[in-house]
Amino acid sequence: MRSWLSEYLVAQHRALDSIPLDGVEKLIDTVRQAWRDDRQIFAIGNGGNAANASHFATDLGKGASDKTGKRFRVLTLADNSAWLTALGNDYCFDDVFLRSLQNYAKAGDVLIASSVSGNSPNLVRAFEWAGQNGLHTVALVGAKRGRLAEIAGQTLVIEDSHYGRVEDAQMTILHMLCYAFMDGGAA
Repeated sequence: MRSWLSEYLVAQHRALDSIPLDGVEKLIDTVRQAWRDDRQIFAIGNGGNAANASHFATDLGKGASDKTGKRFRVLTLADNSAWLTALGNDYCFDDVFLRSLQNYAKAGDVLIASSVSGNSPNLVRAFEWAGQNGLHTVALVGAKRGRLAEIAGQTLVIEDSHYGRVEDAQMTILHMLCYAFMDGGAA
């Protein structure tokens, strides 16, 4: 077991080392501009990445807002189970994020998605709509990149395809973004 644990950590370090710092800086700039312009920031993902989206929205909406004194307008579209199941049941699950964006999003807002495969139909459809409607789109994806990487305005790739390692590295990016405002002086 010790050998497996050590190998896992070595692989996790490689995944973390693949975080594109120039991409993270650009993401911070995108969010900073949205914050200054009082734009909405949306976070989406499925499974573990839905949880990461929720964690990110909490850290940015509470922690970074408290530190900067100006509130971030951030919302995850994966947290309202009644809304999600109504949309999934009455339309289709592939449209759950797209339909929510149609209610809330405006041109100039920011849409951030985390996905290991980059091919989740509900994320892809949301990005297609967002691109057609003037939103800034940022995709955090794994090594397979997928369709999200092709259509996103900005893509940050973690060079691994292991779900746990990629999701951990993606959450590290989201933490870096939040802490740039909380203790890094990004404001």
